[in-house]
Amino acid sequence: MRIAHAKPPVGSRPGTLVLPPDSPRPRIRAVRYTAEHLEEREIHDPRELKSFCQSEGLLWVDVQGLGDRAALEWIGENFGLHPLVLADITNLPQRPKSEAYEGATFTIARRFLVREERLEERQISIVIGPRHVLSFQEREDDVFEPVRARLVQAVGLLRRSGSDYLAYALLDALVDGYFPVMDWLGEKLERLEQRVVEQPVQSVMEELSALRADLLDLRRDVWPQREALNALLRGDAGHVTETVRVYLRDVYDHCVQVAELLEVYRELAAGLMNLYLSALANRTNDVMRVLTVVSTIFIPLTFLVGVYGMNFRQGMPELDWPWAYPVLWGLMLVGGVGMALYFRRRGWLGRLPD
Repeated sequence: MRIAHAKPPVGSRPGTLVLPPDSPRPRIRAVRYTAEHLEEREIHDPRELKSFCQSEGLLWVDVQGLGDRAALEWIGENFGLHPLVLADITNLPQRPKSEAYEGATFTIARRFLVREERLEERQISIVIGPRHVLSFQEREDDVFEPVRARLVQAVGLLRRSGSDYLAYALLDALVDGYFPVMDWLGEKLERLEQRVVEQPVQSVMEELSALRADLLDLRRDVWPQREALNALLRGDAGHVTETVRVYLRDVYDHCVQVAELLEVYRELAAGLMNLYLSALANRTNDVMRVLTVVSTIFIPLTFLVGVYGMNFRQGMPELDWPWAYPVLWGLMLVGGVGMALYFRRRGWLGRLPD
């Protein structure tokens, strides 16, 4: 799981901005809309927002990328963002949370996605104002495209509701994006379970360890995300209308469902780890059993060879018999084959009896 780290030096003043080292320059997309009218614009200079904000309607500004300090500071100054809010947006990673500030509600959420069979995590920050919503993403992403399409098509309540409903739609799109990731994790667990049973090799152990680390990281983020949504539901992090709370409860339920599913997957991963160790121990026991049986078969043969390999001719008349050598070979063959068949019948050698 990739996590960008951008932290201010120890002892820095509150509100110090430290941009993520690998964050691209921001792509800013602004949408101004009412129930009857919508205007969307690609912003190349943050100062273009000043004239765009003066129009009637509700404004949504989506900033994708945190690599321009001047642009972020301009947005923070003109939208009246608290310095601590701007610092939490840029100083990554932050714990998911919802907080109330003067005239605004600030929420940090997590975006999970799978790229090239690897799990990635990104931080998304949302500022809810009286007539505007600001969203900040680490890099360019399409997670909010369904919401943008609903705005353009004027589907549902989105165009006729306030900024809190738009924020709900964004959070709903984020949480809905957790389920494809959970499906991917479930399929991966199923494949690993089959490999653990059929061929418990070292590479399976390494994949299991990596999967358990991903599940731990997800749990560490999903549980605070649930608490952040609960804070919005209780009204602890700013004003949310009763109408929107009904929809937020649905998002909260989905987040709880993901959290519970994560616990199940963690238990399954732990069980697969134990199953791997048991399968490895069983393979070792099988090998030791075969080696023990083979050694047991050769013990009497070694005894016979040792006895007749001694250089004592007195008291061993069979050394002069003409058929002594083939008789000894026959005795050893019959004894060895008989013991092998007996061990096989008992299930100690080869396949177990039905």
